[in-house]
Amino acid sequence: MITVVGIGPGSTANQTLAALDAVKQAEVLVGGTRHLTEFPDFSGETRRVNADVDGLMLWLEQNQHREIVVLASGDPLFYGIGKRIAAHFSGLHADGQNIRIISGISSVQYLCARILLDMNDIYLTSSHGRKPDFDWLLQHEKIAMVTDDVIGPYQIAQEILARGQQRRMVIGENLSQDNEQIVCLNAEQVARCGDIHYGLNVVVILNER
Repeated sequence: MITVVGIGPGSTANQTLAALDAVKQAEVLVGGTRHLTEFPDFSGETRRVNADVDGLMLWLEQNQHREIVVLASGDPLFYGIGKRIAAHFSGLHADGQNIRIISGISSVQYLCARILLDMNDIYLTSSHGRKPDFDWLLQHEKIAMVTDDVIGPYQIAQEILARGQQRRMVIGENLSQDNEQIVCLNAEQVARCGDIHYGLNVVVILNER
């Protein structure tokens, strides 16, 4: 059985009981270095993942008879490894019985809760490994974006200003960690500070109209 577990935005306090129970039952724990360090007491086998996702899929196929837990940041199906694993194994097992996904609290959910922002009409996206269509994206009133090192707060601010818009940006860094920081700035302020390096972050973009 392969179980994909969402471990939330970071801290153990935000992991679900179902996630923690799955880890306890695992023979093998699979995840990035940061993920694996969240479980220092795990005594089974561990496998660190890298950019070779095809290699990981092959290894999972060969070892699916074992109790394997794949760790995912936030929620596995929100721009996470869960989609790739579910799609890959759906072609091998029509009934999907060999795959289980345990939802986690996404970083977007966490940030919206911290700033008391309802998610009823928010558009969710990510810039990880992809270039968002900002012409289309910035037609929305409320947007939440999980960013990466290529397209982060500074680049988003530039895209906003290039379209003559006025937007507030809520930037949440290292969410749920001891060094968590949440700031609310307008796009002009963010664009003027291009030398600032933001840690792992989520950006909520709000229309000021």
